[in-house]
Amino acid sequence: MERVSKNPNMPTGEIEVIAEKIEVLGKCKNVLPFEINTEQEVREDLRLEYRFLDLRNETLHQNILLRSKILKTLRDKMDELGFTEIQTPILANSSPEGARDYLVPSRIHAGEFYALPQAPQQFKQLLMVAGFNRYYQIAPCFRDEDPRADRAPGEFYQLDFEMSFATQEDVFNVIEEVVPYTFKKFTDWKVEEGPFIRIPYKEAMEKYGIDKPDLRNPLIIQDATTLFEDSEFNSFKGKTVKAIVVPNGATQGRKFFDKMGEFATSEEVGAKGLAWIKLEEDGEITGGIAKFITPEMKQILEKEYQAEKNCAIFFLADEQEKVQKMAGLIRIELGKRLDLIEKGIYKFCFIVDFPMYELSEEGTIDFSHNPFSMPQGGLEALEKKDPLEILAYQYDLVCNGYEMASGAVRNHNPEIMVKAFQIAGYSEEDVKNRFGALYNAFQYGTPPHAGAAPGVDRMIMLITNSQNIREIIAFPKNKKARDLLMRAPSVVTKEQLDEVHIEVIEGRSLKSPK
Repeated sequence: MERVSKNPNMPTGEIEVIAEKIEVLGKCKNVLPFEINTEQEVREDLRLEYRFLDLRNETLHQNILLRSKILKTLRDKMDELGFTEIQTPILANSSPEGARDYLVPSRIHAGEFYALPQAPQQFKQLLMVAGFNRYYQIAPCFRDEDPRADRAPGEFYQLDFEMSFATQEDVFNVIEEVVPYTFKKFTDWKVEEGPFIRIPYKEAMEKYGIDKPDLRNPLIIQDATTLFEDSEFNSFKGKTVKAIVVPNGATQGRKFFDKMGEFATSEEVGAKGLAWIKLEEDGEITGGIAKFITPEMKQILEKEYQAEKNCAIFFLADEQEKVQKMAGLIRIELGKRLDLIEKGIYKFCFIVDFPMYELSEEGTIDFSHNPFSMPQGGLEALEKKDPLEILAYQYDLVCNGYEMASGAVRNHNPEIMVKAFQIAGYSEEDVKNRFGALYNAFQYGTPPHAGAAPGVDRMIMLITNSQNIREIIAFPKNKKARDLLMRAPSVVTKEQLDEVHIEVIEGRSLKSPK
């Protein structure tokens, strides 16, 4: 039979199918809940309820296929670098990793609970004791945290790895080998290669107001407290003052400055106000709090703050920690509204020298990050220094404003471990009971070790330039941590609760009396 037509715009455009018989293998309802490939016009809850249809969407479908390729690339690269993939348990013990545990009641052991691992932390350290010098796995992690656009609620995956006889620099070398290689393989954007910039935590907070700075944004925060020490501007007296100089910002109209003021006083930022001035082309100071800027202050701004003609300068004042974070949010917003973010590039940095401890909301000493980290200065620092001044060998990898990995040089000395936990309010008996496996293992000759865990979901989100992490996960939960497809979490029967010795009272889960 002569070919009827060809369509060069279709992959199958030169294939002709002549049907002699049609058999319906799977019936479909007459009305779909939504049209495939129209995700921007469909409510997200509806898309998640019918995820099996949503996954037919070409963009989403390709994201999931790409995810598979990225995971294979990560495994291949880690194998190439001499790491061994080892799976660790999912049913584990509760651990203070910084978030709430998901608890699993035991049927056999009444009143006792497993915890889903927030990370394979203790297991991978035990593997180092056991002589597996280079371990990795694509590890599932479970944390009962509030959902965010860049964090899947409940569960996520990370490229977890650990190395014996390793320093912080050794870990950085592995990350700088694996991460840029993976990004370059799957993106057309420019990818920065190592060595990545190292930024101490304190410097990051001072310059960017956040410990995950987006280095594509050229703006920095500067301290202006001394500048206003003798100023007549009473709103800044006795407070820490921060300044952000915006080149060419003077070209913006009054409406822009008013909108930025509204953003500063919004619930998101919580500032009491946002002061500003313009340094015009002719050198004149105008707008905002211009009348409080003396000729001497103007000279300092030009010389020490790199305030050039035609710039705008924004000022915030409050307590030190508060104003740092507020200024960080203002910096991010200015970068967005003025379109200052460099496009088509991935910029990486390591944030280093995190504080070992912090004050809790109750005013007690608590671990700042990973409790199993080695303090800088070892036992001597723990015994002689103010806990809030002790730094840890902890580090984060940051990419384009997202925390992409966390890691640390581990505390492998039982004496240092006990002292570190004592400062945070744990007795040696607590350490033995809660971390008995590590405590016991450390008595038998433990090699120094270090590691990190790049977040796989966030990595794929960045590579695909997705705005929401749910777009790169096959079956995600919604913003309220509910699985609308499988209808989880759900109520279970009384018989099921009885089997695991649980009684539900007024919506709270409590252990039944024996």
